[in-house]
Formats: sequence, C-alpha cells, structure tokens
Amino acid sequence: MTVSAEERQDFLPGNERMIHQRSDIFSYSMDAVLLAKFARVSGAKRIIDLCAGTGAVPLMLSLRTKAKIEAMELQPLLCGLFERSIITNELSRQISVKEGDLRILQGMELGKYDLVTCNPPYFPVTAAKGVNENEWKTIARHEVSCTLTDAVAAAAALVKSKGKVAFVHRPERAAEIFAIMNQYHLAPKRIKYVHPKLTKAANIVLIEAVKDGNPGLTTEAPWVVYAEDGTYQKEFYKEYFEGGRTNE
Repeated sequence: MTVSAEERQDFLPGNERMIHQRSDIFSYSMDAVLLAKFARVSGAKRIIDLCAGTGAVPLMLSLRTKAKIEAMELQPLLCGLFERSIITNELSRQISVKEGDLRILQGMELGKYDLVTCNPPYFPVTAAKGVNENEWKTIARHEVSCTLTDAVAAAAALVKSKGKVAFVHRPERAAEIFAIMNQYHLAPKRIKYVHPKLTKAANIVLIEAVKDGNPGLTTEAPWVVYAEDGTYQKEFYKEYFEGGRTNE
C-alpha cells in the first residue's frame, strides 16, 4: 500500500502508542483520548469502537485492557491509516478495523459486546458553523452520514444487556443524548464534563449508559484542562499524559 507524502506518525499521549495521520485530513482530538480514559473496561472481553476515525480510541484502550477491540469506520482512507497504526504498534492480535456504515451493521454480531465506545459527528448539517470544505472533515464532524440517533441506535444494537456504552459529545446536546438513549433502552449512569479552564463553561461531555439498566445517574468530578496561566492543570496533566497502562 502506498503511503501518502502527507502521512506522518505521531505519539499518542503517554508515548506508548503511535498513530498514523495525514495533515490534509485531521489529527486525533483530545475528545477521543478522554473517551478512552473515561470508558470502564473492567470485565470486558469484547469491545467495539464506532466512528473510529484513525483509531485513537482503540489504540488508547489497548493500554487499559487485554480485551479484543473491534472498530468500525465509514471512510476507506481513515481505515487504511488505522490499519497501519495497528501494524506499527504490533496490535493485530488485539485490534481490528472494519470499513462499514453503522446505520446498516451488515455482518455484525448484535447484542454481543461488553462495551461500545463512540465519538460521533458533533454538528447537525444545519449547524451555524456550516460544513467543512474538506470532505473527510465534513463526514467526521457533521451529521451528513451518521446522525446522533444513528450512532446511539447502533451502540444499543451491538451492546449486550447490562453492557456499557460510552459517548463523547458537546455539552449542549447532553439532554438530547439522554432522550435518545432512553428510547433505545440505554440508561445513563455516569456523566463527566470537561472544562477548558475552571472559569469557563464545559466544552466536552462524556456519558456512560448501561443497556437495560436501572435509573440512577452519577455526575463525576469534572476534568479542568488548563490553569489560568495557560499551563495544564496538574491533575489533568497526570491523567491525560501519564495515565499509562492499567490493564483493568
């Protein structure tokens, strides 16, 4: 397979995993790394990541669990980058990626996964920001090929009863996420907000739900990324960059 001249290899936080990326598409986001750190992997034997992109979530999850991790991504180019990351990190026995549309789930085993993670497109196509000129970014960030309902429905179909799903999204859509999850028998159980600074409103929300779970939501202490002087908050820095392997 030909490697693009624009392709590069970067370390993910913690410097234990490499990721193949292309500068003309997009780089992994903090959102993806935080989702991989927020999701509870204890006891999971089968995990699947939806809207996988170039694979940041599965690559980071592999530091925390020995479970088999599958991934689904719609865009062939991103799948190719992800596949090269799997090879570079020698993770072929643990991680695999499937090119596919989560609205169809053709050939997928339904109700068999202990954990489903998802970093879906954040913005409806009617969002004030409009869509990006870059086709890859448009599909990744805007709901042109996958709506929030599509993503939640797919997660609910794939996860087993009492299994967990974990999403990262925008705080302004939290109420909508809760409503859609309830429609698909996913009971929200944990929520965590991420603030750029202590004095700023949250700009990321992490939500975990349990399939066929009982009501009862815990709001966890937030993550605050930066101190007022612009440096990383000590606690956040330790979690984000030094979390390391836990193999829960």
